[in-house]
Amino acid sequence: MMRQFVAGAAVLAATAIQPLAAHADTSPAAVVAHYREIAHADYQDALTGAKRLDKAINDFLAAPSEAGLKAARAAWIAARPAYLQTEHYRFGNPVVDEWEGKVNAWPLDEGLIDYVDTAKYGTESDENPLYTANVIANKTITINGKPVDASHLTPDFLANTLHSANGIDANVATGYHAIEFLLWGQDLNGTGPGAGNRPYTDYDLKNCTHGNCDRRAEYLRSAASLLVSDLDYIVKAFEPDGAAAKVLTDNPKAGLTALLTGMGSLSYGELAGERMKLGLLLHDPEEEQDCFSDNTYNSHYYDMVGIMTGYTGNYTRLDGTKMTGPSIRDLLQEKDPAVAKELQGKLDVTMAAMEALKKRGETVEAYDQMIAEGNKEGNATVQRGIDGLIDQTKSIQRAVTALGLDEIKVGTSKSLDNPNAVFK
Repeated sequence: MMRQFVAGAAVLAATAIQPLAAHADTSPAAVVAHYREIAHADYQDALTGAKRLDKAINDFLAAPSEAGLKAARAAWIAARPAYLQTEHYRFGNPVVDEWEGKVNAWPLDEGLIDYVDTAKYGTESDENPLYTANVIANKTITINGKPVDASHLTPDFLANTLHSANGIDANVATGYHAIEFLLWGQDLNGTGPGAGNRPYTDYDLKNCTHGNCDRRAEYLRSAASLLVSDLDYIVKAFEPDGAAAKVLTDNPKAGLTALLTGMGSLSYGELAGERMKLGLLLHDPEEEQDCFSDNTYNSHYYDMVGIMTGYTGNYTRLDGTKMTGPSIRDLLQEKDPAVAKELQGKLDVTMAAMEALKKRGETVEAYDQMIAEGNKEGNATVQRGIDGLIDQTKSIQRAVTALGLDEIKVGTSKSLDNPNAVFK
């Protein structure tokens, strides 16, 4: 099931590398102040997308139809790019890092939420007692050895009881990917063509398929509402006096370190490692991020767009407004032009690799097909993105040194640091 993202086309302009701006003030304070402004705007755009998604879901649930389900799915895909461009704000900023799991945690054991095909999914897990709890079908579930009332699938219940139940990260009950599963259902196609294909009648109270359509609708409605409220929280956190903003602006030098930590950690341990190399090594579609919708190629691409924004200070909003200002690139150009040129060049190489990955995803095959065993061209397309991310991380670390900042930690990944361990 191939789809081409068009609703957020305006953000594509963010990938264009513009000439260095002659900003009057390129001090660390000015750089982190502009970085904070972009973060606030980007999260506002993500919130706008979430509100549109919430409306599309409520419209669909009010009168379930195939067209309504398609509209809700399209709203989910359109909501992703703005959020994905924020991901580099997470690493190095503890306020964002602590919050992020509410909205973008993955992978998830979807059997916690709803029915699954046990022939493909299995019936139990040694690591997770709630692997097939199916809270939509069961008004009582057992958490930490005690029965819990699940008769009302409210936002409070999802966020504060079900999410990360038993202290297990795979018990993801909220955020984009829980909503994605409820809109698409499992992708049972392996590394073959096709995404999840949940029928709209899973929400049709008059012609209900798979049972519990009222509770499934309640869950989806609550999850969409939670996404809006969670994003509203982080928008406020990036207002000038917000907690996330203060991490950057109270100490500009520490703010620069947080900025570069975000770029480096997303580049290396997270994106190159956990989100890309692991799935490629295992040739396993379960390791792709947007595994229900087959939207993963867009997720990786827009993560890289966000990294580029972190460096250049250029961001194009959903409404087409272009934001520019003093950036790490400007500061580095003053301190060490050679490193600035080196880093820009490597970011450009990675961006081109991610553009090729996105184009292949739109015109040839979905990401889970790209990572399939024996798909030489698809594997190579993904690997070029990984190689670029790894290489640019080295130059990000050189930039840290050139700017006289404390050494940054970019995270570890077995798939990059010890690939053989992945197979044990």
